[in-house]
Amino acid sequence: MKRLTNRVALVTSSTRGIGLACAKRLAAEGALVYLAARSEEAALNVIRSVQEDGGRAKFVYFNAREPETYSAMIEAAVQNEGRLDILVNNYGGTDVRLDHNVTEGDTEAFFRVLEDNVRSVYLSAKAAIPHMEKGGGGSIVNISSVGSVVPDLSRTAYAVSKTAVNALTQCIAVQYAHRKIRCNAVLPGLTATRAALDNMSDSFRSSFLKHVPLGRIAAPEDIAAAAAFFAGDDASYITGTLLEVAGGFALPTPMYGDLMEGRFPNYL
Repeated sequence: MKRLTNRVALVTSSTRGIGLACAKRLAAEGALVYLAARSEEAALNVIRSVQEDGGRAKFVYFNAREPETYSAMIEAAVQNEGRLDILVNNYGGTDVRLDHNVTEGDTEAFFRVLEDNVRSVYLSAKAAIPHMEKGGGGSIVNISSVGSVVPDLSRTAYAVSKTAVNALTQCIAVQYAHRKIRCNAVLPGLTATRAALDNMSDSFRSSFLKHVPLGRIAAPEDIAAAAAFFAGDDASYITGTLLEVAGGFALPTPMYGDLMEGRFPNYL
């Protein structure tokens, strides 16, 4: 049974990676999905793929560098369909060339990343919530990061911005629960998207996986499954939750990798 039949959803930055997987999963569950993206050509390719699988999807223009498109994309979807039930705020990122530790990172880049990633949730939610209220409720799912709860040696701006997304998620959850609007966040671990893999050496990947108890990098579909769960009625009594989808990363003792390699055989 499709869990999201007759629902209208919008997913930002949904032509590749986690956003693409979320859009396809929501469509497979029966939702009409608006692909909020810059490239109509890329979106049309996704739409064809969704339709081939029996789903429904449409394109709406969205550019994170054009703040007015946050409200415009919501208004366009609501004008066309009369409602919006699900919003997945997937857009976000950093500049790996400039986002380092506090003293070596670029100051302008720090505040740019912070603004981009927080604005991407704030403005779209601000535009969507009134329509969800009129429609009797809805679900907002924010894609955060396990980096928001595990301090890192670099990517300071990214970590701070995603921590802010977590706080914003819970503020929205508390402020609009009485309007039957739920808001939750998915915190992906290392995920096999092109953006991640292109900036990752084999040695880093191998080292990282030593600290992931499930022993693999996440697929975008793993993140999409969590987003779809939050979007549907199976999560109707869940709001304000920050769900780590990271294979158990950072859960065990910091010595986990060494222990599993047998460096301390008398310990186990």
